[in-house]
Parts: sequence; structure tokens; C-alpha cells
Amino acid sequence: MKTKKLHSRRTFVKASALASGGLLAMGMPWGAYARHADDTIKVALIGCGGRGTGAAAQALSVKQNTKLVAMADAFADRLEDSYKALTAKSFKDWTGTEVNVASKVDVPKERRFVGFDGYLKAIELADVVILATPPGFRPAHFEACIKAGKHVFMEKPVATDAPGVRKVLETAELAKQKKLNVVVGLQRHYETSYREMMQRIHGGEIGDIVAGQVYWNNDGVWVIDRKPEWTEMEYQMRNWYYFNWLCGDHIVEQHIHNIDVFNWAKNAYPVRAQGMGGREVRTGKQYGEIFDHHFVEFEYADGTILNSQCRHIPGTMSRVSETIIGTKGRATTHNNHVITDLKGNRLWSYRKKEKELNPYQVEHDELFEAVAKGEFKFQDAEFGAKSTMTAILGRMATYSGQVITWEEALNSNINLMPDKLAWDALPKVLPDANGLYPVAIPGKTKVV
Repeated sequence: MKTKKLHSRRTFVKASALASGGLLAMGMPWGAYARHADDTIKVALIGCGGRGTGAAAQALSVKQNTKLVAMADAFADRLEDSYKALTAKSFKDWTGTEVNVASKVDVPKERRFVGFDGYLKAIELADVVILATPPGFRPAHFEACIKAGKHVFMEKPVATDAPGVRKVLETAELAKQKKLNVVVGLQRHYETSYREMMQRIHGGEIGDIVAGQVYWNNDGVWVIDRKPEWTEMEYQMRNWYYFNWLCGDHIVEQHIHNIDVFNWAKNAYPVRAQGMGGREVRTGKQYGEIFDHHFVEFEYADGTILNSQCRHIPGTMSRVSETIIGTKGRATTHNNHVITDLKGNRLWSYRKKEKELNPYQVEHDELFEAVAKGEFKFQDAEFGAKSTMTAILGRMATYSGQVITWEEALNSNINLMPDKLAWDALPKVLPDANGLYPVAIPGKTKVV
């Protein structure tokens, strides 16, 4: 069987070389699929932090013949740390999975690109590009990949402001035209338990969805202390989680997972939102401009209400889950994936498999299988962008204290990105004389 698959793949490559004109006539761009004599699918990694390194290891762990041929990051030290991890005899990625992919790493010094524009050089060398920088850079990086005819795996969220979301949606249409596969790291879409539960929800097992509750409440994340030699640009990029142009606030960067699950179940996106949030305990200058809690009420076109809460406050209740309520029952992912009727009687619960599949790995398994077969199968960019926009809508509601409609939010022209990307350039949000950054004030802050 393995020999047959390889033969089939090589036959496809040979036929492609002979009939490139025909492929173009069908709308398939030359360069859409790997075309190497040895069947190697070349991979480039853009963004070499923990998630990027893990994603690269997963791309190199698929059954196809993949090879990492280029790496790019704004920071040389981060790139080198990633390279050392990937070329070690064994290391554990951030999911705790131990891997050995050293033999599949072929990235000499001349193919390790450092700086803000290094991604452009890395993209050209690959068939599939992994985008794992802070999300503020995602729209520009995604556009460059698709224009260059590359398949893409990109981490969530896919933007941090409305202009960025619009750019991703525009690029997603171009990806469809070019028949380029795009997978977004909303990995619940690739997790067996969620897939089985969604089949039942979409099959009508809980009836019409009328409400939901989604949570990402925990202690919070890392902080990186400022070093005196850093420029303001370097400090913000090193401490990227606390600045909206880079992260989008934790409702966007993290809570998007839970919000996306409800959008997926509903097969729809909200029409308006209102909510509240602020900085209760995370108030120091090291925490940039983001809130430590958000509570949002999203309303959908049919009147469905989603209550969404996320919090980064140590010592408080931790919960990361989703509950979806229908006219006949409810589905929850709290502790286990369970569906009950309205009286609480269990109708279904997920039974863990003997060997549970890692959804972070499945994302890559399925993407690279499609690339190897020459299939156009994944168009995640559109729902990734719209779930990103949902989370941004929630941030707009909490920052302003106003009811914000989807149309107002999506059409906002507030661009958070710096006018220039350079180490001596200034971001748009700057500290005062005491080192404190301006923070949104509900009732005063304008978001659209």
C-alpha cells in the first residue's frame, strides 16, 4: 500500500509537470502543491517561539516526507533556541509530546532569517508555511504566503483589529481561487471529542440552539521584565501578550477558542455585543494595556444569547469549557463532552479512545495529507477570521461599555499596527513618565 501511494504521488508530480497549462486553466496555480522529485514537502517556520517550534515539530511528524528548510523570526535568540530544540535528539513540545525530528531539519545559517522582513525570504523556499508569530503580524504574513502560492498553517487568532480581519477575509478568497489549503490553529475542530459532539448538535440532538456559556478563566500567563538596553519596540514585542496591536487582549488571543466553539455549533456569528471588563488585580506597568477580566453578552440574529467570560486572576475559579443549550437538551465540555436532555438525563458522553489523538498533531496530519494528494480541502481562514472578529467585537464592547454591532466592529478603521516596523520605531501606545500605559475606560473609550 505504501509503495502504491508513493507511485501515485510521483505519477501526479510527473503529470503536473507535463500539464501545467491545464492546471492553470482549471484555476489551480502553478506552485500550489509540492513538486519535488523525492516527494519532499518543504516547510518554512515563521515565528519561532514555543507554539511555532511545536507546530514545526508536528509538521515534521506527519507520515509524509516533510523537511524544514527555512526559519524566520524578528529575534535571533528565539530563532536559535527553536533551531536547537528541533535538532536535539529528543525534546518535549509545549503539549508535552516527546519528538525527535532532527533528521528532517535542514536549515543552515543562510536559511535562518532574522528581522521584520525575514518572513518574505523564508516563504519563497517552502511549499507549506507555518505562521506562528504574535497575531498582529498574521494578516500581512498570510497575504504574502497566498500571493506566493503557498499552503498555510496559521495560529489563531488571525488578526488583532478590524482592518486586519478584513485583510484576512480578502486573502481567504484569493486562497480559494488559487486552491491553496489553509488550516487555522483552532484545534478543537480537529479534536475527536469535539467533532463527535458537533455531529450530534448539528444533527439536531439538542434541538435549536437558544443560549450558551463559554469560559476561559485561569491565573494568567508569563511576564517578561524590561531590560534597559531594549527600545520600546523591542520591549513590547518581547512582552507581546500585554499589547493589543500584538495580542488583541486575552479575550482575543486565548478566549477565541471557546467563542469559536459556540459559533461552530451555531453555524453563525453574533450581530451585536455588550459587556463589562477591567483591570482588578493586574494593574502594574508590566501588564501593558490589557484587561484582566471580560464578561460579554453576544446576541445572534435569531435572539440566541451567548454569555462569555474570561479572567486572568490568580486564586479565582479556573474553568475552560463551553456549554451549548438547545430546545431539547444541552451539550457541555466541562470535565467531559456530554449531552443531556433538559431534565439532566445523559443522552451521550464521549468515550475516550485507547490511543487518543492529539488535535495539534491531527491539524498537520490532515493538512499535509491533502497537500501530498494534491487536494484542495481546507478553507479555515474564513471561520478563523470571523471567530477572531467575534472576540474583537467582545473586546470593543468591554473597552467602550457600549452596545457594538457586528457591522460597526467589522467596518472600524482603527488600525492598531505601528506605522513603521523597525527597532527604533515607536508603537502607537506608549508609556507615560511613570511607565504606565493608557488603559481603556468604559464610557469614554471610542472603539469604532
